[in-house]
Amino acid sequence: MASPNSAHTARADNSAAPPPPRPLDAVRAQRPPPPESAESVWLRRLAILSFWAVVVFLGIPIWLKTTAIYRAELPLQTMTDWAEGNVCRPFFPLRIAVEAPIPPEHAQQLIHLTQHTLDSLNEFPAHQLRLQIAESSTLANASQQVVSDGTAIRSDDDDVALRIRLISVETGATPRARLQPYSSTLDIYYSPEQVPPRASSDSPLVGFMAQELHGLFAEEQAQLAWLLSTAPSTDTTKLPPLTHEQLAELQRQSTRALKYAPTYHLTFSLFTPTYTPSAWDIQKALRTYVNPLLHSFAAISNFTIDTQVQLYATFSPSITPPEFSHELNAWTLRKEDLSGFVNAAEWPLSPSIGQGPTVNFVLYVPEQSQSPLIIKENAGTSWLIPQWGGVHILNLGAETVPQGLTTDALAPAMHAFSDQLISLFGLPPAPASLPLRISTLERIRATSLIISTSSTLGALAQVYQKLQSIPVPDNVAQSAALTIANLQQACDSLHQGQFHAALEYARTAQVEAEKAFFERSMVGQVYFPDEHKVAVYLPFLGPVAVPLIMAALKELKAALKRG
Repeated sequence: MASPNSAHTARADNSAAPPPPRPLDAVRAQRPPPPESAESVWLRRLAILSFWAVVVFLGIPIWLKTTAIYRAELPLQTMTDWAEGNVCRPFFPLRIAVEAPIPPEHAQQLIHLTQHTLDSLNEFPAHQLRLQIAESSTLANASQQVVSDGTAIRSDDDDVALRIRLISVETGATPRARLQPYSSTLDIYYSPEQVPPRASSDSPLVGFMAQELHGLFAEEQAQLAWLLSTAPSTDTTKLPPLTHEQLAELQRQSTRALKYAPTYHLTFSLFTPTYTPSAWDIQKALRTYVNPLLHSFAAISNFTIDTQVQLYATFSPSITPPEFSHELNAWTLRKEDLSGFVNAAEWPLSPSIGQGPTVNFVLYVPEQSQSPLIIKENAGTSWLIPQWGGVHILNLGAETVPQGLTTDALAPAMHAFSDQLISLFGLPPAPASLPLRISTLERIRATSLIISTSSTLGALAQVYQKLQSIPVPDNVAQSAALTIANLQQACDSLHQGQFHAALEYARTAQVEAEKAFFERSMVGQVYFPDEHKVAVYLPFLGPVAVPLIMAALKELKAALKRG
């Protein structure tokens, strides 16, 4: 049995024994790494710096150069001024030539007093009627008469808005006037005693001429005032007041009329629910009834014409079929079904035929069993579809429907189409002279083009300023410059009374403005936001940028720790 002393000795020996050996990895982990030489530190820093130098001085410049968006300089302030109406204030000096077979001094006195009376009646300062003596062989001195401003108007001057012929008569009520329906000429009949040697302001001829001229151009003044009231920076106090009835009528005309275009395509279509008539003498009918009207509109727009015949054309299923009225002894269509009369799903009426907007004129010949076919509410046979065209129903009576329609048979339809064409082009309803109404439309179109083109310039300036990421090629800047130049020419021509030239310049300006605004390279970038660019570049730049950034941060942290 061991003694207690021996046990104590054994424990003492065990405590003095060395610890067991540890693994080699643990020993190496506690051993500090050898100190890095300064040469290796600078070598690593130079390597990182070289990568950053390649990125900063080579990669980024190349990336910016290859992805740079070229933006041509635009005259933004000038474009904005046009859009805000600060450049051009429309002014309409209408020149009126007066042919007076009286001594020159009497004619000058008569025109001076008439002008004074006319100015007192005018409530539209921007619309001025300027009376001048016409150069005519019927005048007293035969060659040329000069008025107070030192000018005279030739009888064949294209810029003359109206010609007044004073005609002395011995019989009938005087003074009286007669406006030529197919000429810009107003004949005023007077008796010799109404033009004394020294005309006075209370002369009946002076007041009659002033009132007659004021009434002739009242419709034009109302339309121009309504048009200018929609333009920016317009002083409405200088516009003539319009009644609620006038405003409603002007709004209705605007809703019905087509938007202006340099070229229109007219399509004349013959539709019938049977196999007859299968032909029509449309070319001769157009030459006889429609072409003279189109020739009158040639100064405003150009026209192309197309014709077609469609057999077995059925009604649209969306309308109520014609019903027979014993009271009217005719087949009737309800007024609410007229808008759906044209079977757009089956009738070949494409709106994109030709160079410009298509204006459709439909001639419908009902079958013999449903003839005559009229509108129930007003017994009419034609109606207008706003901003689209017109429809006319040709009832041939109880006789057998012919295989072909002659020019005489087409006459009612051609007259209806001519009236519808006049309404669709926005021709004013007054005065009774067609050339005067067309010249009024010319001034309205020129003014509306100046306003709309100026608005397009303003929209282009806003797009340029707000969308910095879209490219702007040089041709956009060139078109903008041409637009501004033509707008200025149009405005100057308007102020000089050269309305045909003003319309031509305004039309050119509109074409250039739309060409600039709808530039293909610009439109393609409008809907490409910056988020898309990040989504494209991130997969390429991320794997390269992360190691470079982490290495730079690690080296910066080590340098701060050493310091």
